[in-house]
Amino acid sequence: MDQKTSSVSPLRVFILDDHEVVRRGVRDLLEAEPDIEVVGEAATGREALARVPAVRPDVAILDVRLGERPESGGGDHEGVEVCRELRARIPDLACLMLTSFDDDEALFDAIMAGAAGYVLKQINGSELVTAVRTVATGKSMLDPRTASRVMARLRAPQEPPVATGAAAPGSGASELDRLSPRERQILELIGEGLTNREIADRLFLAEKTVKNRISSLLAKLGVGRRVQAAALVGRVRG
Repeated sequence: MDQKTSSVSPLRVFILDDHEVVRRGVRDLLEAEPDIEVVGEAATGREALARVPAVRPDVAILDVRLGERPESGGGDHEGVEVCRELRARIPDLACLMLTSFDDDEALFDAIMAGAAGYVLKQINGSELVTAVRTVATGKSMLDPRTASRVMARLRAPQEPPVATGAAAPGSGASELDRLSPRERQILELIGEGLTNREIADRLFLAEKTVKNRISSLLAKLGVGRRVQAAALVGRVRG
């Protein structure tokens, strides 16, 4: 019997990549498989967050970096933020991160955001199809070398909190270096006096995601309250 007429539902996949050629290539590759259906695609994180909940895919293939547009955080790992947000909205969605860069920070952030797999765009077609099928079954798609890098990062001792009480004027610059570009973006908005909800609306994120990000950046800066973080921004600007 033709597999397309089988009673088994096809695997539903969504593609997020800001390069049309890449999206077309991945779509053509996947749709050549009788058990896979591409149910949507997007070029920006904002489009993906609007479309994915509507089409309810089983797997979302997400580009880690989505260009250098200011609204996307200046080429930050926006795809990781999309993964975090989609997982918060659709817990059973499997996110497979696709990237051109072998970046330890992006890898770690993606896994912490709930990604089920992380593959380089240099992967061949059959391996990508296998990766999609693997994460769709609830399994992780990390090769042993990648997994060992994640575990090494988790086991690494944390740096001690920054002592802010005796900080000299302007010394906050080194403290801000601890933050990712997205966290620095959120910190800037805190410095402008925006609430969590206002920051969420500005960045097209869930309020819970913003709250988690703020908790993370406060810990990195070694401060306990957002007003202290805002003061740090003012000190650096000054």
